[in-house]
Amino acid sequence: MTLRYLPDAGRLYGPDFARDPQAVYAALRERHGAVAPVEIAPGIEAHLVIGYQAAVDVLTNADGTWSKDARDWQARLPDTPEAAAMIGMLGHRPTPVYSDGADHARYRKVTTDCYSMIQPHKLRNMVIEVSDSLIRRFAATGSADLVVDFAKPIPLRIFNRLLGRPDADSADLISALSDMMEADGEAGARGTEAFNRYIGEVLASKYADRGDDLTSWFIDHPAKLDTEELVQQVVVTVAAGFEPMASLISNTISRMVSDDRYYNSLSNGALSTYDALLEALRAEPAIANFGPYLVRKPIEFHGTWIQPGELVLVSYAAANTEPTGLPDELRSDGGAYLGFGAGPHRCPASDPAMLIAMTAIERLTAHLSDLELTVPREELPWRPGPFHRSLANLPVRFTPIRPDRPGESPWSASSAATDQAPSGYATSAPWSS
Repeated sequence: MTLRYLPDAGRLYGPDFARDPQAVYAALRERHGAVAPVEIAPGIEAHLVIGYQAAVDVLTNADGTWSKDARDWQARLPDTPEAAAMIGMLGHRPTPVYSDGADHARYRKVTTDCYSMIQPHKLRNMVIEVSDSLIRRFAATGSADLVVDFAKPIPLRIFNRLLGRPDADSADLISALSDMMEADGEAGARGTEAFNRYIGEVLASKYADRGDDLTSWFIDHPAKLDTEELVQQVVVTVAAGFEPMASLISNTISRMVSDDRYYNSLSNGALSTYDALLEALRAEPAIANFGPYLVRKPIEFHGTWIQPGELVLVSYAAANTEPTGLPDELRSDGGAYLGFGAGPHRCPASDPAMLIAMTAIERLTAHLSDLELTVPREELPWRPGPFHRSLANLPVRFTPIRPDRPGESPWSASSAATDQAPSGYATSAPWSS
């Protein structure tokens, strides 16, 4: 599929985009306005919505113009590894993310009902346990890579447990999901295959032995999802929960330890962890560009003609940072952001996501209150890929702490993480009351 103005397309891949995506968005905005042509991989094209109001118009879909069903787009793709990787991220699945109308309502009710059964105080206690178990591994060394050693393992373990699986059950999950998110040809296809295999094993175990966990709740929900729907429900739960959560944690920490508004030492900054999370969601959302959206009929949208079958992605990162010409203190929107989307497809798990991220970061900064980057923030490496804004590494140093330190420490504050699946997250199902 070829867009009519491909010669002006921006590339959402490669080292230049990874290093400074805002420069790419600014150039596209200057040339094209609110909607711009882009390549998301070699030979794979899309319209990218980079204006804030245009993004809101797509996401809220007030007039029914937009569809989340990308099958017409998929049918036009070439048979290449790059296309297979894009389908892994953007292709149609029977889930709320990729559906419209009654199907969307049915799938979303399963998600919201089951997530509502997770009790916040129990989730917080789980995050404390997992966070402290990770901090114990590096607290005495005086240095760490907070992407590898902290931000990535936290959501992996949390979602393994919420799905009813032990920590050790998914040693290969991080690499599978990372390959999928980068959507880099053969790596993306390999990641998709490994991820689907993991999900199949999760469901097989819960069909055989129900538990007090998300997977079992999905299976037993009155919507009666069929096997493929159940597979995809678990797929989207893990994919939407792991990579974005890891990046939200690391992006937020990187801002906190390099900005004195948060941190002369982390114990006496003027702004809170919550403030830092909101800033990260606005300025560097973990999911920077995503979708898909298609139009039901040809339309002129904010100055650009879009035809059925042409992929449209929303750039949350570009829309959030569209210049207003006003200082932040005079903005009437209060720094509004689309970090969790908007409208009927807004992330249904934003509250648990914020709880997990806030709790993890607060545990880290409580135990290690003098964190500092070992390189300037502008030199931190970012992972390539069109969809995410994700640090490859976050190297820090700090004053080492040891098990014999007086007072609370990660060795004394919580029990060691176990290798068991969780239990007891909910008292009753909403459909059984």
